[in-house]
Amino acid sequence: MNNKLTWGILGAARINQKLMPAIISAKNSELLAIASRRPGAALSTIQQYAPDHQNIQAYDNLEELLQNPQIQAIYLPMANDEHAEWALKAIEHGKHVLCEKPMALKVADIEAIEQAAMLKNLKVMEGFMYRQHSQHARVKEIINAGIIGDIRSVRSCFSFMMQPARLYRLEKDIDHGGGAMWDIGCYAIHTIRMFFDQLPQSVTAMAKITGNGSDISQSGILDFGDGRFANFDFSFERSRRAEYEIIGTKGGIKCHNVWEMPGQTPVISWWTEAGQQCEEKLPSADHFCLEIEHFADCVLNDAPPLLSFEDAKQNCKVIVAALESVKTGQKINIS
Repeated sequence: MNNKLTWGILGAARINQKLMPAIISAKNSELLAIASRRPGAALSTIQQYAPDHQNIQAYDNLEELLQNPQIQAIYLPMANDEHAEWALKAIEHGKHVLCEKPMALKVADIEAIEQAAMLKNLKVMEGFMYRQHSQHARVKEIINAGIIGDIRSVRSCFSFMMQPARLYRLEKDIDHGGGAMWDIGCYAIHTIRMFFDQLPQSVTAMAKITGNGSDISQSGILDFGDGRFANFDFSFERSRRAEYEIIGTKGGIKCHNVWEMPGQTPVISWWTEAGQQCEEKLPSADHFCLEIEHFADCVLNDAPPLLSFEDAKQNCKVIVAALESVKTGQKINIS
């Protein structure tokens, strides 16, 4: 098998500013093409984000890219409510799929993607790029060493002020993938779940809803049983935050910036009841490039991806339950 995975991108989304250079720089990957339904958008994206790589093919038709036999894997950054449809189409064409979060808006759609991928023996992973950064492995290392004791609570906070260029995120209602939950709230849920080995028993949430039926801010509580609670908070109308904090029986840990960019210095801090105070500065990393290299390695060496279908299904279950709580004003049990 070739030592590089060949990629195509379905969609000229803004995230290509990060992903196109990541695929190009990944040591085990090669970007062959990008497609968009908007005439000229694919070519414009190449010129904007990969100006030194004019050998990348531009398509104005998504199906044409999928029909290219040289492309082995697809990165899928289309609108949230299109992920399931186009992931299934890519699988039908024999392509491995790295699907930008969320993989789908319904658990049943994730199950359909899973079944299709199994039949074709293809790899599919949900694109939570942050999980590839080593700072989160370090947090888990501290927890596993017993330094903060048993985890009793987790708090996650993700926000930024919505700029005019990003207002498209609020155009669709929640049921069609619009709003803060499907955009940044899924990170808040995912980071919490990283530190519990089970689904929460229930969720209670509240939100500010726009005239389009999308949520612009949301907060809630997840109950993991036995007095273990998690608080999530995310918004498009608050200053930038991307952090989580874990409190145990002996101390706590904080990740100060989940969305660490290349060149930034990751910082985590931890403390104990015994009086220890520590701030650790960790090596910089490009979690987008690491994500691409990880997925490519899984395909080339037939290894299981870090983020499984079960992880995607559980995250979706919690999100759907939280949105139901917002809609009804009630606590929603999760099973």
